[in-house]
Amino acid sequence: MDQLLAIDMDFCTDNSDCRVHDMSAQKQSGLAWVKANTDLINDWVNQDGLALLRGLNIVSTHQFSTILETIFGEPLKQYVYRSSPRTALKNNIYTTTEYHADQVILQHNENAYSNNWPKRMGFFCVVPATTGGNTPLADSRAVYNHIPMRIREKFERLGVMYVRNYGDIDLPWQEVFQTQSKSDVEQYCHANDIQFEWVDGDKLQTRQCRPAVVTHPSSGEKVWFNQAHLFHCSSMDSAVVQSMRSSIGEANLPRNAYFGDGTDIDPQDIAAINDVYRGLTFSYQWQRNDILLLDNMLYTHGREAYSGPRKVLVGMA
Repeated sequence: MDQLLAIDMDFCTDNSDCRVHDMSAQKQSGLAWVKANTDLINDWVNQDGLALLRGLNIVSTHQFSTILETIFGEPLKQYVYRSSPRTALKNNIYTTTEYHADQVILQHNENAYSNNWPKRMGFFCVVPATTGGNTPLADSRAVYNHIPMRIREKFERLGVMYVRNYGDIDLPWQEVFQTQSKSDVEQYCHANDIQFEWVDGDKLQTRQCRPAVVTHPSSGEKVWFNQAHLFHCSSMDSAVVQSMRSSIGEANLPRNAYFGDGTDIDPQDIAAINDVYRGLTFSYQWQRNDILLLDNMLYTHGREAYSGPRKVLVGMA
């Protein structure tokens, strides 16, 4: 055991409980080592909510996919009902969100705006950025406990309504739902409790109400699990929002978040939530061939701005 595990806290900040598991001394291929130690890896993730596997020899995207399926014990899921642009590779492996390098991606639990989210996620660093580009993390249990009680109780009581208008400004519905068929979209919406409306023939608006807080199925702990701070119009530049409100109206903004009863969320409350995230995030310095495993309910993830080339892949189950 001592030969397999090294805890390197140089890569963690803010007194996080994260662990780096360094297998640089192993002579086996990454896949062979994972197959021999699947139970151990899952114990790490079950105990800590995350694990960073460092030093494995991984030679292809296909091998990364097989590694994740071996650890997760099931096939990887297809990324449908998307909220950000990605490129699909083989075997349900995807690029991470393809926003411009100078943009920061805020903390979020994947697909927390939906009733269908991945329980586990795996990231694979193919090429680390020259500067920045790390994947900050935050413990969703700590986020729940640190959000001011007045804000937390209202969100917990009312939930969040996510409103999306698909088209030229945001992702087209064909990309979000991975289909060219309006009937396929309608079938997905009916199956997933999403209200939808076709506007002017081919434009789509959806509304979905989801809890802001959920209980982790294994630990029984409450976790802050929503994307109100990402969808809320205050997350965009205020000048851009004002311009769009004037030109297309608030109801037609590409995305927005309200309380579950349809009432407005105070932008100052969104700012307070973002402050909590900023105070709780920590990160690893990506190294080539790192695999970061997350319990998607226990930990949020984001992305730093960066320079130079960067390639990080993701698979979900």
